[in-house]
Amino acid sequence: MNKEEVVFKIERLKKEKNAVILAHNYQIGEVQDVADYIGDSLGLSQKAAQVKEELIIFCGVHFMAETASILAPEKTVLMPEIKAGCPMANMITASELREWKKDHPGSKVVCYVNTTAEVKAECDICCTSSNAVNVVNSLDGDTILFAPDKNLGAYVARHTKKNIIPWDGYCYVHNNILARDIKEKKNLYPGGEVWVHPECRPEVIDLADRVFSTGKMVKEARKTKKRDIIIGTETGIIYRMKKENPNKNFYPARDMAFCSNMKKINLIKVLKSLENMIYEVRVPQKISQKARGAIERMVEI
Repeated sequence: MNKEEVVFKIERLKKEKNAVILAHNYQIGEVQDVADYIGDSLGLSQKAAQVKEELIIFCGVHFMAETASILAPEKTVLMPEIKAGCPMANMITASELREWKKDHPGSKVVCYVNTTAEVKAECDICCTSSNAVNVVNSLDGDTILFAPDKNLGAYVARHTKKNIIPWDGYCYVHNNILARDIKEKKNLYPGGEVWVHPECRPEVIDLADRVFSTGKMVKEARKTKKRDIIIGTETGIIYRMKKENPNKNFYPARDMAFCSNMKKINLIKVLKSLENMIYEVRVPQKISQKARGAIERMVEI
């Protein structure tokens, strides 16, 4: 089958099976093109709960599909590639978090949404990269355990008076963006503005003009008067930015900043997922209820 035939079959099956396709900003271009909604992890999970369709094809990594299942338990959530995981989410387990809490009795626990459902079930509240500071500042107590991203934890620590104790985890894509990468791109595009994700290293944050979540980057790309922008996050987002803003130039801060797990999904796998109803992601009710509470407390803020 050629690409057009695959897309035609996907569109036909979507109608037949009352399905909707959700794709993360880091997905490859052809997957973004067939998606009904593109966004960040939490935004897509919230969309899963809002849409009328009963079948969700979630093009992202595993923890994202779990979050969609938690927020939309009555719907069927399928991942076209079940092995698309998140190394950072796997850097802390529920048992490790329980032991960590024992070492810091009385401390509040904030978990980034980039965690497994089991870990979310053990925390007090979740956060995203865009609301982490507000979430931390909303909590009682002076000491906050922050998991799993030490770089996002360091960013939050700059903007709060609370004592942030981070878990020693990180996103390998953002952690591999180095200060020298930013300096090299600024030399290449001296008029360019530098936008980086808060999962980046502190020394990279220091060199940025703006620090944005992926969702915020997409919104600001439409508003900015700047023509040249250096983007410090996973390179997949640049496809969407260029598509929506053809008169602006977006350059990756690091050319090789890509998530191999995000790139495991393609059009053929989306088609097979629809045809064969694979692979379902469902969170056990006991875990789901506790994790949902941590997510809902965040949404209330």
